[in-house]
Amino acid sequence: MQQICYQPIGRIHSPFIEPKGTPIQPRAAEGVEGTVVVFPEYTDGLQDIEGFSHLTLIYHFHLAQPGPLRATPFLDTQSRGIFAMRGPSRPNPIGVSVVRLIAVDGARLQVQDVDIVDGTPLLDIKPYVPAFDDRPADRIGWLTTRVQKLQASHDDGRFANMP
Repeated sequence: MQQICYQPIGRIHSPFIEPKGTPIQPRAAEGVEGTVVVFPEYTDGLQDIEGFSHLTLIYHFHLAQPGPLRATPFLDTQSRGIFAMRGPSRPNPIGVSVVRLIAVDGARLQVQDVDIVDGTPLLDIKPYVPAFDDRPADRIGWLTTRVQKLQASHDDGRFANMP
């Protein structure tokens, strides 16, 4: 199969200088402010973005170490398949976060609910549209009895030294 290569379109800035201690999902980072800086050659793509209250940021987990296809997620003590969890050490270390858009100033987007390490390469931005993106789930697998731990959960460094 042909190799797929992406170029960053910008950088995400946050108060988190390393993965350890970073909230593990945007809901656990409510109110945390950050900035998305879009590179000059992509700023035309920001036209009309201020009309959206939330954005989906797609980014590269640039500090993630390669890992096995089974690992222990942050909200659990049992090993799970990497595709049944949202950990950063994955075959393609791509992250997705829905953040609140606060303001647009040229190529700078002020956002809230940031669960992303400072300096993370931004791959894409999509508007969050509840009618498109918010789907009721019939089941949430192993997270059913653990999702209530989210607010108190932060990266504890377990993915930093993966083999």
